[in-house]
Amino acid sequence: MPPAIELRRVRKTFGTKVAVDDFDLTIEPGTLVGFIGPNGAGKTTTIRMIMSIIFADSGDIHVLGKTSAVESKDRIGYLPEERGLYKKMKVGAFLTYIARLKGMDATGLDRKVRGWLERAGLGDCVKKKCEELSKGMQQKVQFIASVIHEPELLILDEPFSGLDPVNRKLLREMIHEQHAMGRTIIFSTHAMFEAEQLCQRVLMVNRGAKVLDDTLQDIWRKYDPKAVVVEPLTDAPDLLAPAMREIAGVHEAVVTRNAVELRLTDGADSARVMAEAARMTTVRRMELKRPNLEDIFINLVGGSAEAIRAELADLNGAAAAQEASA
Repeated sequence: MPPAIELRRVRKTFGTKVAVDDFDLTIEPGTLVGFIGPNGAGKTTTIRMIMSIIFADSGDIHVLGKTSAVESKDRIGYLPEERGLYKKMKVGAFLTYIARLKGMDATGLDRKVRGWLERAGLGDCVKKKCEELSKGMQQKVQFIASVIHEPELLILDEPFSGLDPVNRKLLREMIHEQHAMGRTIIFSTHAMFEAEQLCQRVLMVNRGAKVLDDTLQDIWRKYDPKAVVVEPLTDAPDLLAPAMREIAGVHEAVVTRNAVELRLTDGADSARVMAEAARMTTVRRMELKRPNLEDIFINLVGGSAEAIRAELADLNGAAAAQEASA
């Protein structure tokens, strides 16, 4: 069986900007892959090339064994980053129309549409116009449109955009259900914690280049542990952080709500770091912490950890603001 998606030395530029550079990728059938990185990293450009919406300047792309996604369009489900609903259409009619475009038989289709809307908590929306729905509700309708024809390959670009925590959980459950049915799923996100909760494999990109491509299990094995969390009993964490940053083996001391997180350099002696930290304050709690994908991304791309973390926080803050208005 050929790979579900295969890219070889793919490059895409827009004027003088290199969006994707010498990109290789193989996704085997039945895998669930998180495509992560900050905005502007090249995720959406890569997805649009996979979907034949735009074309690479050079390199080869194969989708479901074909040289173009167009040749396999009825076997692919795609949720784009931008909402693609027909605003004046009623929700039920829109989903029926999309399903028929994807080659589904009309027999029993109305029941299937209504069943999906019930599953997504939108059972009372079948007669509403798409434009009457909130942003989060529209996102769920788009997800249904991407899966209703039971595709072999599901490509989701920022699928959690506009969803509150309850509906994020619901969408994660529905994605897991699709994967349990044997679907190949690739989804992009700048919210790296979503990939931690969902994926078998992580593809991390920055400035158009791949910086990590591995299973989540192997990533944890390679990078675990890389931090020590110190929760002082009485001292303020922000006052302790500067001194703890000077401990040998610590490259960054990050103040959290009630603790200091000491990010360790490669090869650091974690027991020695913990002993040094314990000498600086009376400790309520101290533990080794596995790094998250954001930590790993910062470690891989280099540069100012504070600046990168601030950029990612801005992105997540914008997403949270969008959710609040949804």
